[in-house]
Amino acid sequence: MAKLKGVIPPMITPFDQYGALDEKNLIKLVEYLSPKVDGLFICGSYGSGPLMTLDERKKVAEIVKKTALPETKVIVHAGTATTKDTIELAKHAQNIGCDAASAVGPYYYAYMDLDLIRYYEEILKETKTFPFYVYHNPKFQGYTTSMTVMRALKDLGLAGIKDATFDILQYATYARELVDDHFDVPLGTEAMWVSAHALGCQAFIPGIGNVFPELCHEMWQQSMDGNLEASLISQFRINKIRDIMYYARSTQLAIYAIAEIKGLIKAYPRSPFISATDSEQNQIREALTELGVL
Repeated sequence: MAKLKGVIPPMITPFDQYGALDEKNLIKLVEYLSPKVDGLFICGSYGSGPLMTLDERKKVAEIVKKTALPETKVIVHAGTATTKDTIELAKHAQNIGCDAASAVGPYYYAYMDLDLIRYYEEILKETKTFPFYVYHNPKFQGYTTSMTVMRALKDLGLAGIKDATFDILQYATYARELVDDHFDVPLGTEAMWVSAHALGCQAFIPGIGNVFPELCHEMWQQSMDGNLEASLISQFRINKIRDIMYYARSTQLAIYAIAEIKGLIKAYPRSPFISATDSEQNQIREALTELGVL
Protein backbone atom coordinates (compact mmCIF):
# COMPACT_ATOMS: atom_id res chain seq x y z
CA MET A 1 0.00 0.00 0.00
CA ALA A 2 1.20 3.51 -0.79
CA LYS A 3 1.59 5.99 2.04
CA LEU A 4 -1.60 7.34 3.52
CA LYS A 5 -2.70 10.68 2.14
CA GLY A 6 -5.52 13.07 2.87
CA VAL A 7 -8.27 13.13 5.51
CA ILE A 8 -8.88 9.89 7.42
CA PRO A 9 -11.35 10.39 10.30
CA PRO A 10 -11.18 8.09 13.33
CA MET A 11 -14.80 7.08 12.93
CA ILE A 12 -17.08 6.78 15.94
CA THR A 13 -18.99 3.56 16.46
CA PRO A 14 -22.73 4.11 16.96
CA PHE A 15 -24.49 2.21 19.75
CA ASP A 16 -28.15 2.18 20.67
CA GLN A 17 -29.53 3.35 24.01
CA TYR A 18 -29.17 -0.16 25.44
CA GLY A 19 -25.49 -0.42 24.49
CA ALA A 20 -25.82 -2.70 21.47
CA LEU A 21 -23.95 -2.06 18.24
CA ASP A 22 -26.21 0.08 16.03
CA GLU A 23 -25.55 -1.41 12.61
CA LYS A 24 -28.13 0.76 10.82
CA ASN A 25 -26.52 4.00 11.95
CA LEU A 26 -23.03 2.59 11.37
CA ILE A 27 -23.94 2.02 7.73
CA LYS A 28 -25.52 5.46 7.52
CA LEU A 29 -22.38 7.13 8.91
CA VAL A 30 -20.08 5.27 6.52
CA GLU A 31 -22.30 6.22 3.57
CA TYR A 32 -22.13 9.86 4.68
CA LEU A 33 -18.36 9.93 5.22
CA SER A 34 -16.95 7.71 2.51
CA PRO A 35 -17.52 10.07 -0.46
CA LYS A 36 -16.12 13.03 1.52
CA VAL A 37 -12.88 11.58 2.93
CA ASP A 38 -9.83 9.60 1.85
CA GLY A 39 -10.05 6.88 4.45
CA LEU A 40 -11.60 5.70 7.70
CA PHE A 41 -9.68 4.73 10.82
CA ILE A 42 -12.02 2.45 12.75
CA CYS A 43 -12.28 0.91 16.24
CA GLY A 44 -9.75 3.29 17.74
CA SER A 45 -10.27 5.79 20.56
CA TYR A 46 -13.19 7.59 18.92
CA GLY A 47 -14.41 4.21 17.69
CA SER A 48 -14.60 2.68 21.19
CA GLY A 49 -12.51 -0.33 20.18
CA PRO A 50 -11.39 -1.17 23.74
CA LEU A 51 -15.05 -1.12 24.86
CA MET A 52 -16.11 -3.77 22.36
CA THR A 53 -15.73 -7.53 22.20
CA LEU A 54 -13.56 -9.06 19.49
CA ASP A 55 -16.65 -10.22 17.62
CA GLU A 56 -18.15 -6.72 17.72
CA ARG A 57 -14.93 -5.21 16.41
CA LYS A 58 -14.85 -7.73 13.58
CA LYS A 59 -18.48 -6.94 12.74
CA VAL A 60 -17.71 -3.20 12.59
CA ALA A 61 -14.75 -3.85 10.27
CA GLU A 62 -16.87 -6.05 8.01
CA ILE A 63 -19.69 -3.50 7.77
CA VAL A 64 -17.34 -0.59 7.12
CA LYS A 65 -15.37 -2.45 4.47
CA LYS A 66 -18.56 -3.60 2.72
CA THR A 67 -20.21 -0.16 2.86
CA ALA A 68 -17.31 2.18 2.07
CA LEU A 69 -16.52 3.13 -1.50
CA PRO A 70 -13.70 1.05 -3.03
CA GLU A 71 -11.36 4.05 -3.08
CA THR A 72 -11.86 4.79 0.63
CA LYS A 73 -8.97 3.33 2.62
CA VAL A 74 -10.05 1.34 5.67
CA ILE A 75 -7.53 1.15 8.50
CA VAL A 76 -8.53 -1.04 11.43
CA HIS A 77 -7.32 -0.39 14.95
CA ALA A 78 -6.61 -3.88 16.31
CA GLY A 79 -4.96 -2.93 19.59
CA THR A 80 -5.90 -4.88 22.72
CA ALA A 81 -4.29 -5.77 26.03
CA THR A 82 -2.96 -9.08 24.64
CA THR A 83 -0.76 -10.07 21.73
CA LYS A 84 -3.05 -12.96 20.77
CA ASP A 85 -6.19 -10.83 20.46
CA THR A 86 -4.40 -8.06 18.58
CA ILE A 87 -3.08 -10.57 16.06
CA GLU A 88 -6.55 -12.05 15.66
CA LEU A 89 -8.07 -8.63 14.86
CA ALA A 90 -5.22 -7.61 12.57
CA LYS A 91 -5.43 -10.84 10.58
CA HIS A 92 -9.20 -10.47 10.33
CA ALA A 93 -8.73 -6.99 8.86
CA GLN A 94 -6.26 -8.42 6.40
CA ASN A 95 -8.52 -11.33 5.43
CA ILE A 96 -11.57 -9.15 4.69
CA GLY A 97 -9.60 -6.84 2.42
CA CYS A 98 -8.98 -3.78 4.58
CA ASP A 99 -6.03 -1.61 3.63
CA ALA A 100 -4.03 -1.60 6.86
CA ALA A 101 -4.19 -2.26 10.59
CA SER A 102 -2.80 -0.46 13.59
CA ALA A 103 -2.43 -1.01 17.32
CA VAL A 104 -1.91 1.17 20.34
CA GLY A 105 0.60 -0.24 22.81
CA PRO A 106 -0.87 -2.92 25.09
CA TYR A 107 -2.57 -1.12 27.93
CA TYR A 108 -3.11 -1.37 31.70
CA TYR A 109 0.45 -2.45 32.51
CA ALA A 110 3.59 -0.42 31.85
CA TYR A 111 5.89 -2.22 29.41
CA MET A 112 9.62 -2.05 28.76
CA ASP A 113 11.14 -1.61 25.31
CA LEU A 114 11.88 -5.33 24.95
CA ASP A 115 8.26 -6.18 25.74
CA LEU A 116 6.93 -3.77 23.14
CA ILE A 117 9.35 -4.88 20.46
CA ARG A 118 8.28 -8.47 21.02
CA TYR A 119 4.57 -7.51 20.99
CA TYR A 120 4.76 -5.72 17.66
CA GLU A 121 7.28 -8.14 16.17
CA GLU A 122 4.87 -11.05 16.70
CA ILE A 123 2.09 -9.07 15.02
CA LEU A 124 4.31 -8.19 12.06
CA LYS A 125 5.35 -11.83 11.65
CA GLU A 126 1.73 -12.95 11.53
CA THR A 127 0.48 -10.23 9.16
CA LYS A 128 3.56 -10.37 6.92
CA THR A 129 3.17 -7.92 4.00
CA PHE A 130 -0.06 -6.37 5.32
CA PRO A 131 0.65 -2.70 6.19
CA PHE A 132 0.74 -2.27 9.96
CA TYR A 133 1.09 0.94 11.98
CA VAL A 134 1.98 1.64 15.58
CA TYR A 135 -0.72 3.89 17.04
CA HIS A 136 1.30 5.97 19.48
CA ASN A 137 -1.09 7.43 22.04
CA PRO A 138 0.78 7.80 25.37
CA LYS A 139 -2.25 9.22 27.17
CA PHE A 140 -4.50 6.26 26.42
CA GLN A 141 -1.95 3.43 26.52
CA GLY A 142 -0.46 4.85 29.72
CA TYR A 143 3.21 5.23 28.72
CA THR A 144 5.44 6.53 25.93
CA THR A 145 6.79 4.21 23.26
CA SER A 146 10.44 5.07 22.80
CA MET A 147 12.37 5.85 19.64
CA THR A 148 14.40 2.72 20.33
CA VAL A 149 11.23 0.68 19.82
CA MET A 150 10.20 2.64 16.74
CA ARG A 151 13.61 2.23 15.08
CA ALA A 152 13.63 -1.50 15.80
CA LEU A 153 10.13 -1.94 14.40
CA LYS A 154 10.96 0.01 11.26
CA ASP A 155 13.75 -2.49 10.61
CA LEU A 156 11.23 -5.31 11.10
CA GLY A 157 8.87 -3.96 8.43
CA LEU A 158 6.55 -1.55 10.25
CA ALA A 159 4.64 0.63 7.76
CA GLY A 160 4.59 3.70 9.99
CA ILE A 161 3.27 5.45 13.07
CA LYS A 162 -0.07 7.10 13.74
CA ASP A 163 1.26 9.92 15.92
CA ALA A 164 -1.26 10.94 18.59
CA THR A 165 1.28 12.43 20.99
CA PHE A 166 0.01 16.00 20.38
CA ASP A 167 3.71 16.95 20.48
CA ILE A 168 4.94 18.72 17.35
CA LEU A 169 8.57 18.28 18.42
CA GLN A 170 8.00 14.51 18.64
CA TYR A 171 6.44 14.60 15.19
CA ALA A 172 9.47 16.49 13.89
CA THR A 173 11.75 13.80 15.35
CA TYR A 174 9.79 11.06 13.60
CA ALA A 175 9.92 13.01 10.34
CA ARG A 176 13.66 13.58 10.62
CA GLU A 177 14.75 10.15 11.79
CA LEU A 178 12.21 7.65 10.45
CA VAL A 179 10.25 8.89 7.44
CA ASP A 180 11.43 7.72 4.04
CA ASP A 181 9.84 6.41 0.84
CA HIS A 182 8.49 3.38 2.69
CA PHE A 183 7.79 4.66 6.21
CA ASP A 184 4.79 6.84 6.95
CA VAL A 185 3.77 9.05 9.91
CA PRO A 186 0.17 10.28 9.58
CA LEU A 187 -0.85 12.84 12.19
CA GLY A 188 -3.36 11.55 14.73
CA THR A 189 -5.20 14.85 15.24
CA GLU A 190 -6.57 17.82 13.33
CA ALA A 191 -5.14 20.27 15.87
CA MET A 192 -1.64 20.54 14.36
CA TRP A 193 -2.18 19.76 10.69
CA VAL A 194 -0.62 22.90 9.21
CA SER A 195 2.47 22.51 11.40
CA ALA A 196 2.80 18.81 10.63
CA HIS A 197 2.37 19.38 6.91
CA ALA A 198 5.27 21.84 7.03
CA LEU A 199 7.30 18.88 8.34
CA GLY A 200 6.25 16.69 5.43
CA CYS A 201 3.04 15.11 6.71
CA GLN A 202 0.60 14.00 4.00
CA ALA A 203 -2.34 12.63 6.03
CA PHE A 204 -4.17 13.41 9.23
CA ILE A 205 -6.73 11.57 11.33
CA PRO A 206 -9.20 14.18 12.61
CA GLY A 207 -11.93 13.41 15.13
CA ILE A 208 -13.76 16.48 13.85
CA GLY A 209 -13.77 14.79 10.45
CA ASN A 210 -16.65 12.60 11.64
CA VAL A 211 -19.00 15.57 11.49
CA PHE A 212 -17.12 18.26 9.54
CA PRO A 213 -15.34 16.29 6.81
CA GLU A 214 -15.60 19.17 4.32
CA LEU A 215 -13.85 21.60 6.68
CA CYS A 216 -11.05 19.11 7.24
CA HIS A 217 -10.62 18.48 3.53
CA GLU A 218 -10.66 22.21 2.82
CA MET A 219 -7.84 22.76 5.32
CA TRP A 220 -5.86 19.82 3.91
CA GLN A 221 -6.19 21.08 0.34
CA GLN A 222 -5.32 24.68 1.23
CA SER A 223 -2.14 23.54 2.91
CA MET A 224 -1.26 21.11 0.11
CA ASP A 225 -1.73 23.97 -2.38
CA GLY A 226 0.67 26.16 -0.41
CA ASN A 227 -2.02 28.67 0.57
CA LEU A 228 -0.67 29.33 4.05
CA GLU A 229 -2.96 32.24 4.89
CA ALA A 230 -6.13 30.32 4.07
CA SER A 231 -4.90 27.14 5.74
CA LEU A 232 -4.13 29.01 8.95
CA ILE A 233 -7.61 30.53 8.98
CA SER A 234 -9.02 27.03 8.60
CA GLN A 235 -6.69 25.62 11.27
CA PHE A 236 -7.73 28.25 13.80
CA ARG A 237 -11.41 27.69 13.00
CA ILE A 238 -11.04 23.94 13.47
CA ASN A 239 -9.16 24.44 16.73
CA LYS A 240 -11.97 26.69 17.91
CA ILE A 241 -14.40 23.85 17.15
CA ARG A 242 -12.20 21.59 19.27
CA ASP A 243 -12.57 24.04 22.15
CA ILE A 244 -16.34 23.98 21.73
CA MET A 245 -16.36 20.19 21.80
CA TYR A 246 -15.22 20.18 25.41
CA TYR A 247 -18.66 21.46 26.41
CA ALA A 248 -19.55 17.76 26.18
CA ARG A 249 -16.72 16.81 28.59
CA SER A 250 -14.61 15.19 25.88
CA THR A 251 -14.11 15.45 22.14
CA GLN A 252 -15.30 11.87 21.67
CA LEU A 253 -18.64 12.51 23.39
CA ALA A 254 -19.00 15.75 21.46
CA ILE A 255 -18.92 13.92 18.13
CA TYR A 256 -22.02 11.92 19.05
CA ALA A 257 -23.73 15.17 20.09
CA ILE A 258 -22.76 17.08 16.93
CA ALA A 259 -23.81 14.16 14.73
CA GLU A 260 -27.26 14.46 16.26
CA ILE A 261 -27.28 18.27 16.08
CA LYS A 262 -26.45 18.11 12.36
CA GLY A 263 -29.03 15.41 11.73
CA LEU A 264 -26.46 12.87 10.53
CA ILE A 265 -27.32 10.10 12.98
CA LYS A 266 -28.70 9.79 16.50
CA ALA A 267 -26.49 7.36 18.36
CA TYR A 268 -25.04 6.79 21.79
CA PRO A 269 -21.58 6.23 23.21
CA ARG A 270 -21.06 2.93 24.99
CA SER A 271 -21.31 2.72 28.77
CA PRO A 272 -19.67 3.73 31.04
CA PHE A 273 -19.62 6.92 28.93
CA ILE A 274 -22.68 9.15 29.28
CA SER A 275 -24.16 11.08 26.38
CA ALA A 276 -23.98 14.85 26.34
CA THR A 277 -26.85 16.37 28.30
CA ASP A 278 -29.48 18.58 26.66
CA SER A 279 -27.76 21.59 28.25
CA GLU A 280 -24.37 20.57 26.84
CA GLN A 281 -25.86 19.97 23.40
CA ASN A 282 -27.48 23.39 23.46
CA GLN A 283 -24.17 25.01 24.39
CA ILE A 284 -22.46 23.23 21.52
CA ARG A 285 -25.22 24.15 19.06
CA GLU A 286 -25.16 27.81 20.04
CA ALA A 287 -21.37 28.03 19.86
CA LEU A 288 -21.15 26.29 16.49
CA THR A 289 -23.93 28.51 15.13
CA GLU A 290 -22.09 31.61 16.31
CA LEU A 291 -18.94 30.32 14.64
CA GLY A 292 -20.91 29.91 11.40
CA VAL A 293 -20.29 26.21 10.81
CA LEU A 294 -23.85 24.93 11.26
